Amino acid sequence: MHVVTLIAKPGHLDPAGAEALRNAWGGGALQWLAPDEAAVFTLTDIPSNADQVWQDFQALGVDLNIQPADGRRKKMLLADMDSTMIQQECIDELADEAGVGERVKDITARAMNGELDFEGALTERVGLLKGLPEGVIQQVIDTRITLMPGGPALLATMKANGAYCALVSGGFTAFTAKIAATLGFDENRANTLIAADGQLTGDVGRPILGREAKVQALEEITARLGLTDADVIAVGDGANDLGMLTRAGMGVALHAKPSVAAQCNIRVNHGDLTALLYLQGYAKDEFASAL
Repeated sequence: MHVVTLIAKPGHLDPAGAEALRNAWGGGALQWLAPDEAAVFTLTDIPSNADQVWQDFQALGVDLNIQPADGRRKKMLLADMDSTMIQQECIDELADEAGVGERVKDITARAMNGELDFEGALTERVGLLKGLPEGVIQQVIDTRITLMPGGPALLATMKANGAYCALVSGGFTAFTAKIAATLGFDENRANTLIAADGQLTGDVGRPILGREAKVQALEEITARLGLTDADVIAVGDGANDLGMLTRAGMGVALHAKPSVAAQCNIRVNHGDLTALLYLQGYAKDEFASAL
């Protein structure tokens, strides 16, 4: 048995269109997780025209995903930070302060789309930050970093239901520590910017946390907690997230780069982070209040 989940921005999911799809595919009764925002129905088999229908719904601003019906609610969240839990790429914001913003943004975009080696791209970008006052990090956190919509509800609801939440980033510990504390993550892992005499040295601590380190985090944390890959929902947007996205029981490509989305079965392009709750079968009236 499978479950079809339709998710759109609030007020943008047409009930008639959702019902028409259920009828066309011969699905079970349509259930609304949130009025005009999220709905689900069951299917016995995946229709042969699923890809074309996905494209049609994308044009309407609706994310359509088909998953196995069993085991949707997960016991662990493994999340990327940059452009996932927050709306920015931290290194790009630091680069703006250093006057090398455009150059770094180009490298970031290419690395996240899988066109460049992550480790090499990171060391090149960090090198361009050499001499930046260390205090700029806190300034960027305070003035430039904003949470991705839906993040507080995602964390609060999963934790209220007993899930363990880990933040794993190819970014930097100064940022993950703040975001983890703000949202209530149980732990966070990231790279360390090296500073001396109050300035960034242009180097980063080793080993660099990249794609394989995110997979390693999944393996280590699930082993510690007595969980399996199937118990994990992972979310990210860049090429360095693909390892954990394809390994986790539910890997969600959130507003992902094209090359990343193409390799993921579950894609969210229109919804926010609450989509991860709808994908697990939570109704909006089951969302917990953020701390």
